[in-house]
Amino acid sequence: MKTVIFIPSRLASTRLPNKPLEDIAGLPMIVRVLECAKKANLGEVFVATPDKEIDLVVKKAGGNSVLTQYDHVSGTDRIMEGLKKIDPDREFEKVINLQGDIPLIPPDYIKITANLLDDKKVDIGTLITPLDNDRIANPNKVKVVTGHNKNDIIGRAIYFSRSPVPANEGDYYEHIGIYAYKRDVIERFCKKPQTILEKREKLEQLRALEIGMNIYASIVNEALVGVDTYEDLEIIRRKFI
Repeated sequence: MKTVIFIPSRLASTRLPNKPLEDIAGLPMIVRVLECAKKANLGEVFVATPDKEIDLVVKKAGGNSVLTQYDHVSGTDRIMEGLKKIDPDREFEKVINLQGDIPLIPPDYIKITANLLDDKKVDIGTLITPLDNDRIANPNKVKVVTGHNKNDIIGRAIYFSRSPVPANEGDYYEHIGIYAYKRDVIERFCKKPQTILEKREKLEQLRALEIGMNIYASIVNEALVGVDTYEDLEIIRRKFI
């Protein structure tokens, strides 16, 4: 199946404004993410953004960018507008949504996510990683309840939350900000309005679960630093020294 990778990005982050343009070892963060996406060698890569500043930075770095409206309620909705603009004939069958705040995501992780869609029962593929006990209470770390059996690598996602779930003793998993959608799935997703739990948790993937889509998650061992705060940004910068 022909694949396209989209990176939704905007300047109006509430926790770290202008973070896509923050410098990481001489390059803006959005360009660092773009480099990771290109190294996956899955197909064309586009940044979808409402901001001309991001658009110009991406194009200056030799990347593809498409300008979108400001008022999208999620990154996936933003991607859908970009997808319609660059692919009106619907040639792309797999659509990867790579969040623009994971500047050190291994290209292999992007491939693993895309490959989940080869299973007919999978509507959306994503990644999770074991979560350390000292980060379970952090609302910036999205927890995932899954249907993994012992020794399984892939399981169905049952719920996502900013709160520590499930209750009682056992393993916890953190969500990594990447999704793979089949083309008809992302189109169905974006035709639906925001759902109650999506609004409450501020997690767009809950819309998919609430409308009956199957999300399957593959476990990867390496925890990644997503840039939600200035402290996260400093951690990333130190990794490039």
